Amino acid sequence: MYKVRKSLTQGDVEMRTAYCDALVELAKDDPRIIVLDVDCMHSMGTEPFMRAYPERYINCGIQEANAVCVAAGLSSEGMIPFFNAFGVFATRRAYDQVFLSCGYAKLNVKIVGWDAGISAETNGGTHMPFEDAGIMRSIPDMTVLEPADTASMQVLVRAAAEHNGNVYIRSRRKKVIEVYEPGLSLPIGKAAALRPGGDLTIIASGMMVEKALTAAVLLEGQGIHSRVLDMYCLKPLDEESVIACARETGGIVTAENHSLVNGLYGAVAACVAGQYPVPVEGVGVDDQFGEVGKLEYLSDRFQLTEKRILEKAKRVMERKSI
Repeated sequence: MYKVRKSLTQGDVEMRTAYCDALVELAKDDPRIIVLDVDCMHSMGTEPFMRAYPERYINCGIQEANAVCVAAGLSSEGMIPFFNAFGVFATRRAYDQVFLSCGYAKLNVKIVGWDAGISAETNGGTHMPFEDAGIMRSIPDMTVLEPADTASMQVLVRAAAEHNGNVYIRSRRKKVIEVYEPGLSLPIGKAAALRPGGDLTIIASGMMVEKALTAAVLLEGQGIHSRVLDMYCLKPLDEESVIACARETGGIVTAENHSLVNGLYGAVAACVAGQYPVPVEGVGVDDQFGEVGKLEYLSDRFQLTEKRILEKAKRVMERKSI
């Protein structure tokens, strides 16, 4: 079991700050680290990197597709480029370039899509990526990561840099609930077990991890013992852990700040259906477009809540008894 904070409270450091701090630290020892932005240095929080390593910072202007191609070219020359953009532009807008210039060419580009899911808030539906993980999961050999907090962000940035291959990281930009104690290790291709339980498993990612932990405590009060996993690596999926949970708890609830189509729910359901069928229920965005709003409103609007996890958990328990 991973060490989880006793009190799940909002941290003092923004996710984009933790991200940039990790890059600056990596760049001290690895001259191949280079950062590319698209006129979004302040939004992405990468200004400290630009000041520390101006010769390894490129602002490509508002042209995401071209920036991906620049990153691909740098990768082909042995650099390790980290390309930053809002999630909708890093995936939907630049998909063909990511697919061909990075994926098909089997390069080593790291793409970071910010404001994942409802964390786009008042930027609204046009800027609200509910499909970005699914888009990137469809590219062969693409690794897809989603940190839950600043501690996991810093660890996963390092893991991405050390991994030889294309990586997509989806994340929120601002302050988040802190889940992990410092000093953790998050290998690519694995999930983190956060809480034991034998009645069912809640597999969550990103901002839904802390909601899953809260829901598990509430379920415990109702006599339902829920295992909780942080599926920080959406691809490659930790199928071994998923099947172990299916076998040992007999039912699974997934929770994600993403569409239920082709995201965590789809990956887990396909894995279970093919290897060890058990009831699987999903908490996520149910085939809808985004809209303008603050995080609390959007969480209720799209049912990304502890209450929804409880409802789905009880549905799993009912299905197990049939």
